[in-house]
Amino acid sequence: MSGDPSKFLNSVAQALAAMALYRDGHPARERAVDVAYQQLHDLQSETPRPLFTFLGDEVVFGLLPLRELKAWDWGKRLAQAGIQRLEFEDQVGREDFEGFLEEVLARLTLSAISTEARQMRRSNIRFGAVGLKGEPEIAPEPLPTATISFSLGEEVDTVRWLQREVQNGGDLHLAEAEAVVRSLAVAMHAGEARQIMMPLLQLKEFDQYTTTHSMNVAVLSMALAEFLGLSAGDVRTFGIAGLLHDIGKIKIPLHILTKPGKLTDEERALMNEHPVAGARLLLEVEQDLDLAVVVAYEHHIMINGGGYPVLHYARDCHQASKLVHVCDVYDALRTRRPYREAWSFEKTLGYLSERSGLEFDPELCTAFANMMRQWERQVTVLTHEGTPVTANSAPT
Repeated sequence: MSGDPSKFLNSVAQALAAMALYRDGHPARERAVDVAYQQLHDLQSETPRPLFTFLGDEVVFGLLPLRELKAWDWGKRLAQAGIQRLEFEDQVGREDFEGFLEEVLARLTLSAISTEARQMRRSNIRFGAVGLKGEPEIAPEPLPTATISFSLGEEVDTVRWLQREVQNGGDLHLAEAEAVVRSLAVAMHAGEARQIMMPLLQLKEFDQYTTTHSMNVAVLSMALAEFLGLSAGDVRTFGIAGLLHDIGKIKIPLHILTKPGKLTDEERALMNEHPVAGARLLLEVEQDLDLAVVVAYEHHIMINGGGYPVLHYARDCHQASKLVHVCDVYDALRTRRPYREAWSFEKTLGYLSERSGLEFDPELCTAFANMMRQWERQVTVLTHEGTPVTANSAPT
């Protein structure tokens, strides 16, 4: 079967859309990737090393403009994500092709990546920036930092939407939650080579606390998991658990969540129900959220057995629950609330140290403090819309 470059690019766009909607292993996702991979195989049967260039409204195949893709929206999106040149070499494998699509999706879900981003290569697939049309290709020199504009506004809106959907009785859309975590992971690795960055959101309105807090806990959880040397898959799983740990709070009335004074006994009892409520919500989604279910249930249980929900017998909590617990309390104390001002960096770490062995796992507490002191210059504080407040400095 002869290959068609336009059909191939459209199949890639359809595969990316399916990957954003469906989780790993979903039949619709796999089918879309298979179709795109087959289109590539057909194309390579005639053109072993297909080369695409995305420049403004133009999509060029080799040296031939593809008129049917004039002003193709996906071409613009790829170029804005730093993929102006795309080349496939001989014998691209199915696994490498899907991995390439995942990297492209990660770039597209981040709000803004400079077109001067470094050229990337995955096995037999090359992609990156090129020179202007009509000029020779410019091979980018090694850069000390990636050129990225942090803007997580779309991710904030997605988390708000997820929470509203569940609050109104709808389903929890796992694909969107995974896309948010993927974007956060990409943003975290956008700093200097081999150095992580932590894009933490600054609260603007008290009624936005659950959204902001959930994203910050996801970032801190992934950072700590990576600091501890966990695998990339575990880091992302911990990020999902961190993002969803407080999902049960959507069932709590806003006037209680934002109350400036002390909660009544009835209000405190209702607040303390959110771990159980969150675990129940996540159990209704699908089986591969098992870790998130456990973390939602356990993240307020202390090492000494205190906290809530009250355990009927003493037992150890999951490592992920203990890890998220540390990150949860850190971000909560560092955030201004209706009833108190935000704590300082040193005061918050001091509290964690004082409660180590009582409330927090000592090893995780020590690791978190070491991480924050080592990486404090990599913290980037953002407004709730995602615009930078400070860069490469620890919040005060």
